[in-house]
Amino acid sequence: MKIAIVILNWNGKKLLEQFLPSVIEYSSEEAEIYVADNASTDDSVSFVKSSFPTIKIIQNKENGGYAKGYNEALKRIDADVFCLLNSDVEVTKNWLTPIIDTFKTEENTAIIQPKILDYNKRDYFEYAGAAGGFIDKFGYPYCRGRIFNTIEKDKGQYNDTTEIFWASGACLFIKKEVFKSLNGFDEAFFAHMEEIDLCWRAQNLGYQIKYVGSSTIFHVGGATLNNTNPKKTFLNFRNSLFAVTKNAKGNLFFLILARLILDGVASAKFLFQLKFKHIIAVLKAHLGFYSHLPYLLKQRKALNQTVKYYQKTSIVFAYFVNNKNNYKSL
Repeated sequence: MKIAIVILNWNGKKLLEQFLPSVIEYSSEEAEIYVADNASTDDSVSFVKSSFPTIKIIQNKENGGYAKGYNEALKRIDADVFCLLNSDVEVTKNWLTPIIDTFKTEENTAIIQPKILDYNKRDYFEYAGAAGGFIDKFGYPYCRGRIFNTIEKDKGQYNDTTEIFWASGACLFIKKEVFKSLNGFDEAFFAHMEEIDLCWRAQNLGYQIKYVGSSTIFHVGGATLNNTNPKKTFLNFRNSLFAVTKNAKGNLFFLILARLILDGVASAKFLFQLKFKHIIAVLKAHLGFYSHLPYLLKQRKALNQTVKYYQKTSIVFAYFVNNKNNYKSL
């Protein structure tokens, strides 16, 4: 099985300097390593060429974000499986072995995510993916090991291999043939939640997504755009609506109506916290959603909506009303 580890970079010389050594040490015997550069204006490319000459470099013509950046780069890579790896990730010894074994033994598994722990608090899960992602009845994403901003300590409770709803874009393995059949990421997302849309579309075609807890990585998280940035709020709210509109099975009108109400409640919370820029970000997210609605409905018509949500609960109600702040309590 030919594996290509592809690290998307944009002005990330310091991250590459810090994290590439672990990727090379623990991956180079089993995979080819690529840096896909999104038209950086720093000296990232020259640094990689001089410091890590064994790494292959792909230079994109523009910074098209995560979605377009990977779409363009992966067209130029020949492999059976792509590993899309963030530049702020430290990998561990033998991390690829259980991933490869799972692909080899489970033909219908198309996408895999390892256990993602926090680089700075190493016995805790990391926000972006934790132990695998799920979707609630209103399309809100959450993870085993992370619900909203509550992060669980890793006590071995998720050392299993199990089916999940979505795999984190921080470290996502996908078969090339599946990525190609899905036409890659939806570039309208630019960044954030495009992996949820990709996984949702894959499941609607009958593929499975797995979490493999015997493979571990450590992720810094927020190295490019942290949770306090209103732009991240904008992308998360808008792109969540994008994914729901395209992929959700059932009555779309009532689902979107419920989302608009719940997003309004989130805005009220931002008001209470005096986070006025985030309120504006939510408003812009909804305006962006409306402007894309014709495109999204066209996409919905062209896609198959076959998969029901994994969880029937409302994660908002469970967390904020019933105080259920870990996955196993849901």
